[in-house]
Amino acid sequence: MHIAWLGKKSPFCGNVTYGREVTNALLDRGYQVSFLHFAQEESSTEAWRDCQEVPIPFLYKSQIYTIPSLRSSKVLTDALRQLKPDIVHASLTLSPLDFLLPEICEELDIPLVATFHPPFARKPRNFTSGTQQLTYQFYAPFLANYDRVIVFSKIQQDLLIRFGVPETRIAVIPNGVEPDKYSPGLSKLKTQLDAQRVFVYQGRVAIEKNVESLLRAWKQADMGPQSKLLIVGSGPLTPSLMSTYNEDLGVIWTGFVADEQERIQILRGSDVFILPSLVEGLSLSLLEAMACGLACIATDAGADGEVLQDGAGIVLGTQRVATQLQTLLPIFQDHPEMTTLLGRKARQRVLDRYTLSRNITRLEQLYAQVLQQHHLYSSTPV
Repeated sequence: MHIAWLGKKSPFCGNVTYGREVTNALLDRGYQVSFLHFAQEESSTEAWRDCQEVPIPFLYKSQIYTIPSLRSSKVLTDALRQLKPDIVHASLTLSPLDFLLPEICEELDIPLVATFHPPFARKPRNFTSGTQQLTYQFYAPFLANYDRVIVFSKIQQDLLIRFGVPETRIAVIPNGVEPDKYSPGLSKLKTQLDAQRVFVYQGRVAIEKNVESLLRAWKQADMGPQSKLLIVGSGPLTPSLMSTYNEDLGVIWTGFVADEQERIQILRGSDVFILPSLVEGLSLSLLEAMACGLACIATDAGADGEVLQDGAGIVLGTQRVATQLQTLLPIFQDHPEMTTLLGRKARQRVLDRYTLSRNITRLEQLYAQVLQQHHLYSSTPV
């Protein structure tokens, strides 16, 4: 089977990681993959494993959304006509091209699958979560024209159904991680930091991630010199937060860590992973931390609460996050046995439900089902 994957390779975000992990896994299983992504032609030189690459021109690209150029639709159409894939899988990048894809693929008679990534909240409790719900509401009529839309949780499925996407068009296939790669192991992190306990946040430093609530709780809890808080990532709020919360308070800012093995070493050397987001999808960073055996604390934004429910971690409400963390941080500092127990439960949850291999198998089954339905529809006399 030949799969044309449409997504992006930069800047680094969950969409980029998702595309890399899934396409590499498909290649490992013997599929042919062509990778169509937003890039300038002269900059598209790095090979993405064994994928044939096609650059799609753009005017602007960020971690959140993409503005394609006026030529992008024609470039994409011509590329698909030449490649002749069996199926197109679009890892949606929140760009105007998302709305044209069903028409393009219908014209070329190619079945179309999408993964819909935008973070969300169970309820629009604040401006940020309300804005994300508007994204779902705006996209729903267009998603109804895709052969299938992949989401990461039943909560997302229910939200799209409420906004008019037929249930038969939606497939729930969660994110997954490789538990052999993301696993507990030795690390020199605590020696390097001269710390007995290490807490870590990994992700964008932006309003929707609510990192300031974590930092405020850390300061108010007065964690002492033997505990460190690592902020792994960067974003628009980094400069202002760094000036207030620094090494004097035991806060270490690593910036964005591009090297995957270095990120794994950070997780292996840490005790507790904290994700205080106001909105989420299904955080790959959370799954990676769980697979590495960290005790995890996360809000019930998006599907993260669903991942940790029934004892796999601590689930916070998205209201008064700083107050909740101020109470919990000293408990996790003073009771390492609880951290160890929760870390074991977290890894077991990943092994039971969120392995990449399991979820790629479900994706293969979805492709087969979509192709079968497409052939039946194409062969039915009008």
